[in-house]
Amino acid sequence: MQKIQQVSAWAGAISPDTSSAQRFGHLGWGTLIAFPQGSIFGEQSIHIGDNTLISRDVTMSVGYMPGVPTLPDSGLTIGARCVVGARSTITAHGRIDIADDVWLGKDVFISDASHGYQDPNVPIGRQMGQHQPVSIGAGSWIGHGSVILPGTQIGKQVVVAAGAVVRGDIPDHSVVAGVPARIVRRFEPGIGWVSSSGDVRPIIDFEEAAQGLAGLDSAVEGFTGPRPAVGGE
Repeated sequence: MQKIQQVSAWAGAISPDTSSAQRFGHLGWGTLIAFPQGSIFGEQSIHIGDNTLISRDVTMSVGYMPGVPTLPDSGLTIGARCVVGARSTITAHGRIDIADDVWLGKDVFISDASHGYQDPNVPIGRQMGQHQPVSIGAGSWIGHGSVILPGTQIGKQVVVAAGAVVRGDIPDHSVVAGVPARIVRRFEPGIGWVSSSGDVRPIIDFEEAAQGLAGLDSAVEGFTGPRPAVGGE
């Protein structure tokens, strides 16, 4: 049964070499939209870069409903090497841009429009609000269950904490959290990541850390001898 499920998942996935890919404005090399998919429509206005993973049950849409002829050329763009977590929803009525190397956790919601409520005699679901473009800068991380509201402009290398509700402009190299989301930490060159209370998290030099681990391995071997060969080593 598990084998059948795996085969079905691969057979139902959308990749550049499948016929379903032809419906999209662009589906980059190495990109995969996992099976089962959520609701997907307005595909001709959806452009996705290379080596991006769209997880299962993700909804992506452009326009108000399937078959509407007045769609923008690029209503939704997702860059290269991105990950969109399972059950996330991205709905573009005008424009949503997600840059390269952006990772979205599970159950993230992003939209560039909301319903109006100005007329008290018309059901809110039938009142269309204004379209306000949304953008997410390169290298950002959007945490599990976050909500990105219309008009939000997120900079580069930004962390959005799980469950945050974000609206407005978020500068590069910052961490936001809460409802509504507020900046809780920002990167200061030469100092590190500084919180709103003044706490500082220093910059980690990963190359130096790797060298330190290599030195630790050498020290351990000095006490225990070299590691025994494994298999054909």
